Amino acid sequence: MTRELDKLYRTAALLALITILYNILEGVVSAWFGFEDESLALFGFGLDSFVEVISGAGIWHMVRRQRENPDQAPDEFERGALRITGGGFYLLAAGLLLTAVYDAFHRHAPTTTFWGMVVSCVSILSMWLLIQQKVKVGKALGSQAILADAACTRVCLYLSVILLVSSAGYYLTGIGWLDAAGGLGIGWFCFKEGKEAFDKAKGIPCSCS
Repeated sequence: MTRELDKLYRTAALLALITILYNILEGVVSAWFGFEDESLALFGFGLDSFVEVISGAGIWHMVRRQRENPDQAPDEFERGALRITGGGFYLLAAGLLLTAVYDAFHRHAPTTTFWGMVVSCVSILSMWLLIQQKVKVGKALGSQAILADAACTRVCLYLSVILLVSSAGYYLTGIGWLDAAGGLGIGWFCFKEGKEAFDKAKGIPCSCS
């Protein structure tokens, strides 16, 4: 392996590690403020970040494996991480759906969605930067797996946009169901991510979009 190629793999591993650490921090902050402010969208966003940590661990392991043996097929650790990730996303999607219906029926509204706006803005910027770097490294390595990870990071950006729209909408109008709608939107993407995780565990290419 050339020095330049080794450097690219090190960068890819670093990006995967940064994604893991960022999702842990984002999950803690979002879940905490979501619980305190009774915001379903923000709380669900935080739980989604925790599930993404498991997925990120699989990506980090994949990059290290490819660095050692680029032609080796995905191992059991990666497939197991994908199955756990898929199950977590399905459970989260179901929980968000039930809670959103409950909140809408009882006309529950969060105390504030200020932190939802803050977290989503930071996340949009962070995810955009990560996407640019992952695409750059993925193209340089000719790695479809890393490019697929960049595409899935783009889904995280979409989730951040949903959180921003629902949080800003409630903050400006006071319409309570907007937070529940944001929770439903996040739940829908969680369902899609769960399906894609199980598909990838079976060897079906990622279709994140």
